[in-house]
Amino acid sequence: MKTKLLAGMMSLAFLYGCKTMDATSGSMSLTKASYGKTAEGKAASIFTLTNANGIEAKVTNFGAILVSVKTPDKNGVFKDITHGFDTLKGWENQDSYMGATAGRYANRIVKGKFSIDGKEYTLATNNGENHLHGGKKGFEKHLWSAKPFKNSDAVGVKLTRTSPDGEEGYPGNLKATVIYTLNNDDELKVEMNAETDKATVVNLCHHSYWNLSGNPESTILNHKLQLNADRFLPVDKTLIPTGELRPVKGTPFDFTKPAKIGKRINAKNTQLKYGNGYDHCWALNGVPFELKKAATLFDPKSGRAMDVYANQPGIQFYAGNFLDGSIVGKNKTKYNFRTALCLETELFPDSPNQPKFASPVLLPSQKYNHVMIHKFYTK
Repeated sequence: MKTKLLAGMMSLAFLYGCKTMDATSGSMSLTKASYGKTAEGKAASIFTLTNANGIEAKVTNFGAILVSVKTPDKNGVFKDITHGFDTLKGWENQDSYMGATAGRYANRIVKGKFSIDGKEYTLATNNGENHLHGGKKGFEKHLWSAKPFKNSDAVGVKLTRTSPDGEEGYPGNLKATVIYTLNNDDELKVEMNAETDKATVVNLCHHSYWNLSGNPESTILNHKLQLNADRFLPVDKTLIPTGELRPVKGTPFDFTKPAKIGKRINAKNTQLKYGNGYDHCWALNGVPFELKKAATLFDPKSGRAMDVYANQPGIQFYAGNFLDGSIVGKNKTKYNFRTALCLETELFPDSPNQPKFASPVLLPSQKYNHVMIHKFYTK
């Protein structure tokens, strides 16, 4: 796999270099607290990362989940800009992957099957006839080991777990690491690493649901999105890529310039029908495994904006089309239709079965690395 993914350039020194702490950086903080016990009786923890500017990210070692992110609007009012749950039980019982580290293989694998060196492997089919986000009990349903850290320019937590050979049908013992880091440049970095003792497939991704308005009851249709992508991946009716990389020009999938998400989401288009709206992968411009800007999201009303950088070849944009009010989340809020969106940087979906796509096969001699950086600001 092209997984010798450039440890030196993977973060460009954390997005062109973290600044050393200034006089205000003494207000950076990192706390750890109990988060209750899992259904299996294991103790979970929650970590609160706060930078000098008051931006806060909460992370739990259950599922390596990002619990919340609080950022200011243009008037300096801080609000949580992610969907999720108030309690550990909520995260345990969810099936929407909010805040999750999805793995071993994020997104879909057709009919839950793939082959390595002529040997076929069969995975759970938990999304119709396909495999999705690691199976019935993916990475987001396990307790991880956690080690918080604080240094001169950032606070964070390093989470690790080993997925045993055969888990959910995947070959090899896979040692996975997820590192959340918050710095004083208002950047939240998510770095995902993995090593294996047997050839396997790996595609880890971060799966937060974003609503920059800070109001979880409002839709994201007025958010403006820009994607650094001239092509997207058409899918079949089960949302498996056809193998084509289709130009976005002249289609509702053109986000090469900032565009309101709601402007064309209901257009008469077969691809939009399949996804009930946007639920597709875009092929990012530039060198596939070098860190680059992937997306910019902006909420005009609040003034909140977020740039996404990553070293992956694709980004899945999901517009919350299957939220229907049945999920009750933070503060007893019902998460209704299109009240949040996901921007998942990743390898292309179904890449184990599509030789034209970058290979997801990880060998014992290789190291998998995925860097994703969220840059928060207002305008």
